[in-house]
Amino acid sequence: MKRCVCLALCVLLLLCGCGGPAENKAVPLLILRYGENQPEDYPTTRAAEYFAQLVEERTQGKICIRLYCNGELGDENQVLEQVQFGGIDMTRVSMGTLAEYHPEMEVLQLPFLYDSAEHMWRVLDGPIGERFLTSARQAGIIGLSWFDAGARSFYTREPIGGLEDLRGLSIRVQESALMSRMVELLGAKAVQIPYNDVYSALQTAKIDGAENNWPSYAATGHFQAAGYYLQDQHSRLPEMQIMSTVALDKIAEIDEDYVTIVRQCAKECAIYERELWIQEEKAAEKLVRDYGCVVTTLTEEQREKFRRAVQPMYEEYSDEQQALIQEIRDS
Repeated sequence: MKRCVCLALCVLLLLCGCGGPAENKAVPLLILRYGENQPEDYPTTRAAEYFAQLVEERTQGKICIRLYCNGELGDENQVLEQVQFGGIDMTRVSMGTLAEYHPEMEVLQLPFLYDSAEHMWRVLDGPIGERFLTSARQAGIIGLSWFDAGARSFYTREPIGGLEDLRGLSIRVQESALMSRMVELLGAKAVQIPYNDVYSALQTAKIDGAENNWPSYAATGHFQAAGYYLQDQHSRLPEMQIMSTVALDKIAEIDEDYVTIVRQCAKECAIYERELWIQEEKAAEKLVRDYGCVVTTLTEEQREKFRRAVQPMYEEYSDEQQALIQEIRDS
């Protein structure tokens, strides 16, 4: 049963705990709010729902997580700011958004940083990923686990088969200096416009293309306006599940062991989210191909051309960051 809910009445919470008949539920000692801007059937939302279920079960109902999806508590930036101040307890945030508050995270957004999804998870599930989760404290939050957000590729209104075809095209990117820099190094013109305006911009030829992952390309209907998908997988952008330091302290006040339980549940739900993401990707790709879109996958030789084109981005980092990049590549 979907648990994306509005703020419940206090009386109902006291009677029913975290949901369900009073006789089957303990009255929670702590109710935490989890903000999610995606719809209730999206992989990250379903994983957050599973997280709440695990925490409730393993704390015997003492801790209840209320999930608010569809951006009910605000957009990603607004929710992140509230988590930093303790107004919202938990959320899932993209690297692009988090890097604005914690610049060290920017390294994880570099194009062609990973050879594959398996490579990325070796990095994030290992010592490097744990260091980044710990360092999130510098941004006033607690890093809990890593969610998948797939690989991003280009899609355009006209046929595109390689690096040469990108030259001169206007490509929509996120409001990110790093993404704009990447697109420009590839020879295209970066255009920063709101996500909700991309479809109309493609239809009216205000832009020639955009870039995103399979599920977003399908769910937004962008494939109907830009039917050429170049599967270059230039960026793999993981997302971080986070908690406020205020929430951490509240949990610890009840029982220090519950902190460990919450952290473990966060990691378990992250594995579940990755499984859901793979399913979502496959379904999205099938929908797009069945519609008749032209999908082109780069050869290794073509991919190497892309890597060389964005190399200046790597050279702009400090020696310390260069060492981290090399550690990631060697993992």
